[in-house]
Amino acid sequence: MTTKEQIVENWLPRYTGTPVEEFGSYILLTNFGNYVTMFAEKFGVEVRGQGRAMQTATAKDITIINFGMGSPMAATVMDLLSAINPKAVLFLGKCGGLKKTQVGDLILPIAAIRGEGTSDDYMPPEIPALPSFRLQSTVSAAIKKHKLDYWTGTVYTTNRRIWEHDASFKEYLQAVRAMAIDMETATIFIVGFANSIPHGALLLVSDNPLVPEGVKTEESDKKVTSSYVKQHLDIGIEALTELARSGESVKHMRFEN
Repeated sequence: MTTKEQIVENWLPRYTGTPVEEFGSYILLTNFGNYVTMFAEKFGVEVRGQGRAMQTATAKDITIINFGMGSPMAATVMDLLSAINPKAVLFLGKCGGLKKTQVGDLILPIAAIRGEGTSDDYMPPEIPALPSFRLQSTVSAAIKKHKLDYWTGTVYTTNRRIWEHDASFKEYLQAVRAMAIDMETATIFIVGFANSIPHGALLLVSDNPLVPEGVKTEESDKKVTSSYVKQHLDIGIEALTELARSGESVKHMRFEN
């Protein structure tokens, strides 16, 4: 294999256990296996890729992928998806709220701050990490159909998993006025842009890590899962279903090298 195209066409099935031709045109990304299980149960389909790095399920031209956690895996899955040139990729992630957000709130990011470093291998650091407007607009409409509200703003993406003890880093997060913090969004936006893949994100606030009592625990994460995850997933499915129904392109800009 000498080209990127040859590599990703071979590696996408190797990572997922799903043949290239069986992927949907619209992709939901998640870090959590239970999202894939819930999707599969909703539509009565099989979970593929058990024992592989990533698991998938496909129904109604939508494929959901659990790609794992962190910026490097986010970059990997966005590179692999270039094998199928999806019409849209929506990341359903969890995040830490940094301002007035409460657990269970939704954040529709308008941009991401590239604090993870991985995206620097794809684009110069001055290139902003932005979602595809058409996709975010459709997600907004889906949220409103559920009679819910959401926050907008920037999300800070970091490679650090354990930082809640670091007072200076928390001060920095407040200084950059980020709405939330996660480990994947900026990478998905930049690598999506590099691969000409329309991309967006809908984030679920799972903790409020700037205060000691807000740091995520096993007990609090179970509460988030039982109370909010189904709604999070349903909104993502509805947004991509609406895009597929409309037949409209999500590419709101020309992708140029």
